[in-house]
Amino acid sequence: MGAITLYGSAALLSAALTWAARRYAVARRLVDQPGERRSHQAVTPRGGGIAIVGVMLVGLLWGGPALQMAIAWPAAVGLVLVAGVGWWDDHRPLSARLRLAAHIVAAVLLGAAFHRAGLQLPGCIVLGAAAVVLVNVWNFMDGINGLATSQAILVAATAAMLAGPASPGWSLGWLLVAACIGFMPFNFPRARIFLGDVGSGALGYLLALLAGLLAIGHGDGFARSEVVWLLLLPASAFLVDASLTLGRRILRRERWWEPHVQHAYQALARRTGHTATTLAYGMWSAVGLWLASTLGGNGPVVGFMMCAAVAAWQGMGACWWWYLQDFERRMTARGPRT
Repeated sequence: MGAITLYGSAALLSAALTWAARRYAVARRLVDQPGERRSHQAVTPRGGGIAIVGVMLVGLLWGGPALQMAIAWPAAVGLVLVAGVGWWDDHRPLSARLRLAAHIVAAVLLGAAFHRAGLQLPGCIVLGAAAVVLVNVWNFMDGINGLATSQAILVAATAAMLAGPASPGWSLGWLLVAACIGFMPFNFPRARIFLGDVGSGALGYLLALLAGLLAIGHGDGFARSEVVWLLLLPASAFLVDASLTLGRRILRRERWWEPHVQHAYQALARRTGHTATTLAYGMWSAVGLWLASTLGGNGPVVGFMMCAAVAAWQGMGACWWWYLQDFERRMTARGPRT
């Protein structure tokens, strides 16, 4: 089967499963209601991310010999665990501690699988921690039409390009891109269904898996596989917004695990709308993709150059985060125009 046929079929399957998930959500009244802690203004079904999970499970379990079964099966179990607890939470809210416990177990499974595949212990620990972080970052940042899915597309595409055609990260990365593309028409520019916790957490976990595949494809650990850190460039929009907003909420002693509308993307969406905000974040991450592919495509990446580029890009993101937050504060203090 040719690549176009394969990925086209994956996108079509994802679209069909999303359509079915929407019918199920409507019938079961699995909907998100508008409110002061949400960014949408219409009742919208949730749980459409189960379609992406279904496509990726097929890719993991029937991905062929290129993807080691020592990685594929534990990763599939971890994905089912993350998606399963999210699916449960979409139906009946769970405690934050129970969700986090499930995420940690899934991360341990992923780290152990890569350790058996040859990744050194320090790299496995970093990978496990990254899995927990990415699962929750994508969950925290899934708040407006198309944002979480489009960001996952750009990070997955970066991972695939850095891995190269000879790596299983190439095929699995583009498969994730195709699955997300199949979902996108139902979520952007007008949301007919949301990812739900089942989808947002799964996206974060799958991106951690791609990072692990990139690591073992370029060395035996993260310290040697410097190219892995280039994924921080396209992921910076989410990582900076989530980490700085979370840190501020913790310092304010707020209930940081509860829904809120304090992220920079939410502030921007209130001023410009969902579509413009998703496109703006997409442009930022697309530039990050270009930087990552440029640095990673010029032979061995010089450690200093890579660290400087990543640090500068994260710093610019932090400045943008501060500007958006300060701009909204000033606009709120000024009050409505008369």
